[in-house]
Amino acid sequence: MTGDRILVTGAGGFIGHHLCSYLKEQGYWVRGVDLKKPVFAPTDADEFEILDLRYHYNCAVATRGIDRVFGLACDMGGMGFIADDSAHAGIARNNTLINLNMLEMARRAGVERYLFTSSACVYPMYRLLKDTNPPPLVEEDAVPADPQGAYGWEKLYFEKVCGWYRDAYDMDVKVSRFFNCYGPLGSWQGGREKAPAALCRKVATARLTGDPEVEIWGDGQPRRAFVYVDDAVRGACALMDSDASGPVHFGATETVSIDGLVDTIARIAGTEIVKKYVDGPQGVRGRQPDLTRARDALGWQPQVSLEEGLTLTYTWIEEEVRQSL
Repeated sequence: MTGDRILVTGAGGFIGHHLCSYLKEQGYWVRGVDLKKPVFAPTDADEFEILDLRYHYNCAVATRGIDRVFGLACDMGGMGFIADDSAHAGIARNNTLINLNMLEMARRAGVERYLFTSSACVYPMYRLLKDTNPPPLVEEDAVPADPQGAYGWEKLYFEKVCGWYRDAYDMDVKVSRFFNCYGPLGSWQGGREKAPAALCRKVATARLTGDPEVEIWGDGQPRRAFVYVDDAVRGACALMDSDASGPVHFGATETVSIDGLVDTIARIAGTEIVKKYVDGPQGVRGRQPDLTRARDALGWQPQVSLEEGLTLTYTWIEEEVRQSL
């Protein structure tokens, strides 16, 4: 990407913020675009523009003079948000408008390469609702389709749109699929946070207040493969630089149960907790990626262990909780 002018949409969000910083560290010129600037730290982007990308004219503004686009902008959150029936219509509407308008305006602007960030939520629910240790998913397992809610359906549909644009316009469009990305500088309260951040908040609150009770949605047995944000960002950049089009998985090689995740966080925090299991959305029972394509096509594999990544994440969230009490 040397010398290219790069646009990151969703640059005010968790992964987009980290991606801008990584690209700047590599020496690239970066424009960030979002509805808001990053909440927890200043952006490292050369330019940051507040634009609503549901409107095509804003997408035209965002893509001016740009060579490559990382498309991360979307309406999303953790299970507490994407499993809410009342949120599905908004998720479908907002993300469809963002992605279609951005891809079309990028095409018209002559953008050389475009990377769409998809999700593990594209995988069929019927494969993942019973077994906490199902076989690792390969990229082709997304069909026959039964994605997770409106968020998963929109992601899977737009993966197809990317392929149609690639074929119709000879446009270099790529697709990454992130599996349960976590790390510091992301939402940790308010309803859109994901499981690692939410559990770090709960353990930090238990430690700082002296109340050891930590609520866990469901039975604590669902398993996930959590990938640290730096690894996910590095993977997306490797895909952008490659001849591969994807989809390509970026995730972890091992899974951990929600119970195990809580235990690890409590150990990092150095505190004793009491688990309280309550009703709440749990998603699928188990999900993990096969990383063969990422390894063979890109030479990518995760480098940050769960223990190391959670230590960095917990340390940051504990300080946020301390300041909020």
